[in-house]
Amino acid sequence: MARKLAALRTFFQFLVREGVIELNPAKLVSTPRLEKKLPQHLSIEEAIKFIETPDTKTDLGKRDRAMLELMYATGVRVSELTKMDLADLDFKNKLIRVTGKRRKERIVPFGDPASEALKIYLGARDRFLNNAAVSQREPEAVFLNYQGTRITTRSVGRMVEKYIRICAGMHDISPHALRHSFATHLLDSGADLRDIQELLGHARLSSTQIYTHVSMEKLIKVYDKAHPKA
Repeated sequence: MARKLAALRTFFQFLVREGVIELNPAKLVSTPRLEKKLPQHLSIEEAIKFIETPDTKTDLGKRDRAMLELMYATGVRVSELTKMDLADLDFKNKLIRVTGKRRKERIVPFGDPASEALKIYLGARDRFLNNAAVSQREPEAVFLNYQGTRITTRSVGRMVEKYIRICAGMHDISPHALRHSFATHLLDSGADLRDIQELLGHARLSSTQIYTHVSMEKLIKVYDKAHPKA
């Protein structure tokens, strides 16, 4: 109902803009209250197992491992990962410049495992680049597909699906699950919600607060198990 109402509201908005009608009648209809879905995330053990799945003896495996390590290390969106340029990487300070929604930039740190995986991939990156015609090459892009051009969000999605099939017992994991896992694991380890908001690039704190519900569920389980009068 909510989705159909949103479609109608947008359509009537278009008709108002085109001068076909004067008022948007769908604005008078209230949207049904939607149940908030908790973000899907992995446990720390699952995240590590998933990230370490690619076969790093191959060039594709090196690239995939670097992408997964970086997504979990920084919590970047897939669209931000694919836009990343070599100039955005600062290995000395282990920082990355991320261009988010509405061209908003933020600086995010990354750790040694991501740094090491990136360096290994960058050592093989020229072999990807050489597969593209000179006119099609994007030498500034960090992550390339096998044709030597900038990787797309769809390709990252297919890459994640590939490793889900290899990881027994893991289902319905999206590329976004690593972003959710990044935020949840930080919060569980005592990170401040506003710091996590900054790292994720959320414009509003309310967008980040959903992770408190995930951590609260875990807290309640711990309480029920540990408290004598739970």
